[in-house]
Amino acid sequence: MKRALELAESAGEAGEVPVGAVIINSQGQLLAEAENRRERDNDPTAHAEILVLRQAGQKLKDWHLNQCTLYVTLEPCPMCAGAIVQARIQLLVYGVDDPKTGTIRTVANIPDSAYSFHRLQVLGGILESACRQQLQSWFAQRREDHSRVKS
Repeated sequence: MKRALELAESAGEAGEVPVGAVIINSQGQLLAEAENRRERDNDPTAHAEILVLRQAGQKLKDWHLNQCTLYVTLEPCPMCAGAIVQARIQLLVYGVDDPKTGTIRTVANIPDSAYSFHRLQVLGGILESACRQQLQSWFAQRREDHSRVKS
């Protein structure tokens, strides 16, 4: 999760919502890492989770990631939760709940829903304070910058 936080910091410095993600294999080896890139790539699907899933699949030459753990700093949105289930990730570890779009446990529960064919193990709240602080600081700075532009 510490590496995911570093990636999130990098994303924030680049003007992206600071979210980072890493995937490790069953031996604990890093397979892939990514950060949000929606603004830089002009791509609405360029969330850290989607990018890291793509990288891991390409590295393994298999879209079945059932022996992998995904670490992400923010609870995934509906698009990412769906992709995580589709990839058959074994374990999802995330930092902080997302009260607006979190669909792992907060707003909805895609992994445990009747339409989810894959039973995803979930562990939330890992380095929660650091993840929350990073996001809150980034959004506070963005609001401050926005108010200066209006003045």
